[in-house]
Amino acid sequence: MLDFPKGKKIILFDGVCNLCEASVKFVIKYDTKDIFRFVALQSDLGLAIVKHIGLDIKNIDSVILYEPGIAYNYKSAAALEIAKNLGGFFHFGTVFKLIPNGLRNLIYDYIARNRYLWYGKKDSCLLPKEEIKSKFLE
Repeated sequence: MLDFPKGKKIILFDGVCNLCEASVKFVIKYDTKDIFRFVALQSDLGLAIVKHIGLDIKNIDSVILYEPGIAYNYKSAAALEIAKNLGGFFHFGTVFKLIPNGLRNLIYDYIARNRYLWYGKKDSCLLPKEEIKSKFLE
């Protein structure tokens, strides 16, 4: 059984993607309520979580938001849930829920397919600085 911090939502992200790393840093900056913890999809824990929630890692080219014992979202639904949880101005991003999920995910998938081309890729996962290391699960 996987053990997770109580009351935290876990964001699983592509640890070698520059766009994903920038997105993680953005969420950390605006997560004033300390809601989120982060795990790279490529890590042992990331793979274990994906398996635990029943997703096929071969078909995951997306951010996943996992609320242990409650629910998970991925692709555009995860991005909108993250925005909603950040609150404030970012809560207005949930207006995109008016767009049908299938159409939102077409756009999401297009960006996901091209993210390495447009933003680049690293050889290894993000190594967090000491001041944010507690936000990452191992």
